[in-house]
Amino acid sequence: MAVPKKRTSKSKKNSRLANWTRKADLEAKKALALAKSLLTGNQTSLISKIDLENFSKLN
Repeated sequence: MAVPKKRTSKSKKNSRLANWTRKADLEAKKALALAKSLLTGNQTSLISKIDLENFSKLN
């Protein structure tokens, strides 16, 4: 016969939610920083198709 599981405490639920929110916030900040660097042309962490074409011409 099925037995109901124990209830998750509020603190555990809030802790998990805060962790999820913090991770999402960090990824959003990374995406915004990358977008800003692409607009200014100072990107160092992204290799675009244009960069690869210029690289192949050099070799």
